[in-house]
Parts: sequence; structure tokens; C-alpha cells
Amino acid sequence: MSDVLRVGMVAGEASGDQIGAHLMVALKARREPILFAGIGGPKMAARGFESQYPMDRLSVRGYTEALRHYREIMSIRRRLGTALIAERPDLFIGVDSSDFNLGLERRLKDAGIPTVHYVSPSVWAWRGWRVRRVARSVSRILVMFPFEAPLYEKAGVPVTYVGHPLADMIPLVPGKAEARAQLRLPAHKLIVALLPGSRRSELHHMGEAFLLAAHRFRQEVHDVHFVCPTVTRETRDMFERAVHEHQRTDLPLTLLFGHSHEALAAADLALVASGTATLEAALFKTPMVIAYRQSPLTWALMRSMLYLPYVGMPNVLAGEKLVPELLQGEATPAALSAALLALLRDTAAQTRQVERFTEFHHLLRQNTAEKAADAVLEVIREK
Repeated sequence: MSDVLRVGMVAGEASGDQIGAHLMVALKARREPILFAGIGGPKMAARGFESQYPMDRLSVRGYTEALRHYREIMSIRRRLGTALIAERPDLFIGVDSSDFNLGLERRLKDAGIPTVHYVSPSVWAWRGWRVRRVARSVSRILVMFPFEAPLYEKAGVPVTYVGHPLADMIPLVPGKAEARAQLRLPAHKLIVALLPGSRRSELHHMGEAFLLAAHRFRQEVHDVHFVCPTVTRETRDMFERAVHEHQRTDLPLTLLFGHSHEALAAADLALVASGTATLEAALFKTPMVIAYRQSPLTWALMRSMLYLPYVGMPNVLAGEKLVPELLQGEATPAALSAALLALLRDTAAQTRQVERFTEFHHLLRQNTAEKAADAVLEVIREK
């Protein structure tokens, strides 16, 4: 191994970009010089990462959207794999994006390049063939949830539980008053956060339902203010269009570009699309209702493979339906509004959610980037 450590990495979306950037910082603190290249986003680039393709080429969600971009994504994976095998980095790290990364990792592992997969695919929610696929593809997997490690140990896959980086980043006691002041939200009104998703496809399926649910909720609770953080300019424009198309410009709403963490810290309740945002809401101790809608084809395919009775991470961690979930046809504006109203009026349910969310936060707070960096360097030493 040369003095310069060369690490290939691929992060396919914004959450992976953030996780990858934290890992880069921790690795550089332990080992210099070190070069990173592959596919990453702006946070990784700010740490010196050389991205050979734009990360947003990989940021698709759902079966139908993935099918539309399949040829382009497979072409990128094939070309990147060929380049990495020619360059022979000391290690490859696939950050999440398992549909893209596991196939790439298997090719690199077969070529003699050690591979680490960081963030387990949802093997606990889907059919068990995914564990076998991981076993063929990785030298080690780094998992964020404690219940994941035994699944891999049983299958003989080298695994390290590292905790979740969000649990390290988010304070145990969020500053609600400070967040409201920062976002210029009314100090004494009920604040409800609306998080209908970060991608265009999610806004397409859930934006209108969330907006109309907010309108119905306000008919019952007049002293309320809504806050909706959006991730991109395009998704913000989509939500604004829905507001005008449904003539809901009278809704007391603060629409944000970014600032989802501040919105969750400020909120008393949240309506959240299933995904990473449900874990973020839990770590901010915000009582919530979870919703999920997709295209009928994607939903039918998902339901055929899903075998857990719930989809939201807070419920997976709890092992029960701690948080109300309204999925697909159930996620109507009337039902979403009714679920929020029921939670508002049930202070015992709110308290129970917050107590369990606090337990999860302590469980997941593990100095994740440092543990992950130690595990990565151990794989390199084992070469």
C-alpha cells in the first residue's frame, strides 16, 4: 500500500452525501494523506471529494422512476466500475443507494478490491434474498440500527453497528423557542410541520394531500401556523403551485427552502412522508403522523414484497405502531387531518411518542463517524 490512501466512494442522494462527508472528516483525522473519488454531492466535494458524475443522476425513487432512468444509471455504474478496477483504490465504500452500490461492490470485490457498504438496505422489511446479495458484495457492512447486526451475523456477513449520524448531530433537547425565532414563526401559536417528501415524485403524490389536510385541520384549530421545508427549488415551486391551484393562499404557511431541522425543532406536531424525515422528527421529539403515497404500480410491487406491518422507522424501532401511519389510499386529506387532530387532543399519546423518541436517540447516539472510520481502516489493514 502506498503512502497515499486512495478510497473510492459512491453516494447517490443528499442523505448519503452528508453521511459520506462526515466519514471523510473522521478518516482524514486518522490517516493522511487520503484521496477520495467516485460519485458524491456538494458536502463531500467541500471535503475534497472528486466526483466523476453528478450525484443527482442517481437520485431516483420508486420503481417507475428508476425504470425510466435505468439505462443511464447502469451505464454510469459500468463505466465507473471499469475505471475503479483500472485504478485499483485501496478500498471502495458504497454509501446507501444499495440498488446501485451492491452490484458495483460485487464487481469490485470479485476483482480483489475490498468493499464496505455503509447503511444497510432494509433487509428487515423486505424478503431475505437481500441479505444474500449483501453477503456476495461486501467485505464488511456498517449498520445504523442495532437490530440489523444480528441479521448479518446470522448470515455470516462481517458487520459493525455504528449508530446513526443524525443522532450525533441533533441535540438531545432541541431548542424550540430558538428555532421559532430563527424561522420567524409565531411564538404562541400551534406550529405544525408539513414534510411531504424531498423528491419531485413524492411531492407529486403527496403535496396536494398534505396541503388540503392542513386546510381541513385549520377549520378545527384556528390558532395554528404551518411550516413546510422543501429541499430543492423545484419541489418548492411544486408546493407553491399546489397552494395557488387549490386557492389556499389564505393558509397561514411559512414555506422554506431547506431548514427542515429547524422546522422540526420548532413544531408541536408534524405530518411526515415516510422516509428519513420520520427518524429526524423522532430525534427532534416531535409527535407525528406518517403518510405514504406512490404510483399504483410502485405501491403494488412494494406491497407484494413488504412483510412488516409498518413502514415508518419510529415504528420499526418501537416494534409496534407507536406513530399513526396512513398509507396509499388511506392517506386522504380528510384522514390525514383527522389523524393530526386526534394526536393533538391525545396528550398521553404525544407524551408516549416523545418518551420513546428519547430512548431511540440515546440508543442511536454512538459517535457514528468515528466508529465507521475505525471499521473502514480495519478492513484496509486486513487486505
